[in-house]
Parts: sequence; structure tokens; C-alpha cells
Amino acid sequence: MRMPKHIWLALVGGLAGCDGRHSWLAGAGAEARLIEDLFWPFLIGAVAIWTAVMVFAVIAFRRRPKGSDERIGRAIILWGGGVLPAVVVAALLITGLLTLRAMASRPSALTVHVDAEQWWWRVIYETPDGKVFSANEIRLPLGKTTLLMLTSDDVIHSFWAPALGGKLDMIPGRTNRMTLTPVRTGRWGGLCAEFCGAAHAQMRFEVVVMEPDAFRDWLVAESEPAAPSALRMERGLSLFLDEGCAACHTVRGTQANGRVGPDLTHLAARGRIGAGLLALSDANLRRWITHTTDVKPGVRMPSYPAMPPDDLDQITQFLMALE
Repeated sequence: MRMPKHIWLALVGGLAGCDGRHSWLAGAGAEARLIEDLFWPFLIGAVAIWTAVMVFAVIAFRRRPKGSDERIGRAIILWGGGVLPAVVVAALLITGLLTLRAMASRPSALTVHVDAEQWWWRVIYETPDGKVFSANEIRLPLGKTTLLMLTSDDVIHSFWAPALGGKLDMIPGRTNRMTLTPVRTGRWGGLCAEFCGAAHAQMRFEVVVMEPDAFRDWLVAESEPAAPSALRMERGLSLFLDEGCAACHTVRGTQANGRVGPDLTHLAARGRIGAGLLALSDANLRRWITHTTDVKPGVRMPSYPAMPPDDLDQITQFLMALE
């Protein structure tokens, strides 16, 4: 028998979601693999129970009505409706709790604070020499467990990097803890998993997993002030300050020390802009500056559609030099 086209499309679409930067089946983190190990027994058990229920339902439907032994009915209610569900639920609960304990008991080599805001992510690394500020991108060393301290400044958000681990709510006034242990290098997608307002669907981030030595070098570079090549672009820096960008953004090594928006000190070293929305490029940066609210409706950064082309060129060149 020929399978209908829509069923083939559904199967292909389902299989396509089993890998990729946003797939929890990608197995890029030890915690994600624990969740996957938990998922398959749950799925198999659910399918087995559903199948058994359907079989009994079909048998009951096809049987001719006749008298039955009351003791058999009571036994079915007791064992099938009471004991069996209690045993299954208890087994699932214990298995889940053991998995959670295994995920939470890993000693961490690094602590990163992630503060969710509408609609972007403030990222702060703890180091022996002090705090290192970044935004919308989290870099982690391969094979090392990182403790994430998650909180929110405004409404409830939810941190989720599917390929690396589970999701956890970020609640104003409270700090929740999560550990991630990457086992594969690469750029993995993350997103907010709790509706938080107009730009919720566009509140994304990237997790970049690096070799430990490369991560250490990057963290040292990230702690430094803005690149000298950017600071030498005096006109671009002057326009950046004059347009009021410094009221919201920080560029270390300059007069810009705003805390409302993301830290831009090393913007050009990141892969994306707009909280993971657009790939970092000269064209996308110009589009973001001039049509911000069109690209990301609800965002609090104003658009500058009437900015003179030469001024836009200068500011874009300055920002692209912030490596």
C-alpha cells in the first residue's frame, strides 16, 4: 500500500528535527544526554501503556454483553486502576529524581551569571581577576562543567539551550542554578522558553563551545577594553556618543558606560546581533541601526531611519572594529 504524501512529509519533518543547533537530540552536552536517556524509557513505557489500553478497549468493545464475575471486576479495578498506576508513577518519579540529582551534583569549574531582560541576555563571567561582561552569547569550555546563575530583571523568562541541557525559569528576585557540561564543540542555539512579551520569539542567544585553551584566551581578550583599532576611529566614536548610544551601551575604554542595553565592547567578536536574531555583518548592522523596530517589534532600542549615510558608515565601521 502506498503511503500518503502528507505522512511522508510528517516523517521527514520529524526526522529533520532530530539534529541541529536547537535539537535536544544533538547530544552536545552531558546534561542533554542524561535527558535523552530519561526520555526513551518514558516514551517506550508510554507507548506500551497506550497500546495495552487500546487493546483492552477493543476487546471490551467487541465482546458481547454478558454477566461477569464481580471478583474479576474488583481485581481489575484494584490492580489495573490502583496498584499498577501507582507503581508506574513511582518508578518514573524515582528515575527522574535520580537523573536530576546526577545533573545537579556535578562540581563546576566556571560560574556564569545570566540575567534575562526584555528582550536580550546579560552575561557575566566570574574570574579570579573580577567580572567579565558580555551579552547574548555564552562561551563555554569543552568538557568542563559550568554553573549558570539564572535570574531576571523584569518578567519571568526561561533559559533553554536544547542541545546542551534542560530548561529553567528565570524569575525576578530569585536566582536559579543550572549546570552545563559541553561534550561537542560548535555554535549551539538557545532561546527563551517562557512567553515574556512582544519580542519573546526573537529573544535568542548562542552558546559557543570552545577547546579549553581557546576559551581561556578568549576570556582574557573579552576582559580587555575596546580594540585600539576601534578607538582610533574618532569620528565613529564621537557619533556613537553624540547619538545617545552611550546612554544605554557600554564600550570599555570610552566614555560609553550605559547599563540599560547590551555591553558592546567586543561586539564584532560575536557571531550574531539583536539577541541572536541576525548574523553579524555590515549590512545587517546597518539594517539593525536604521530599522530596529521593524526587525524586532517591541524592542526598546530606537530606530535611526533618517541617519545621514556618512554618519551611518562611520558608526557601522566603529562597531565592526570592536573585536
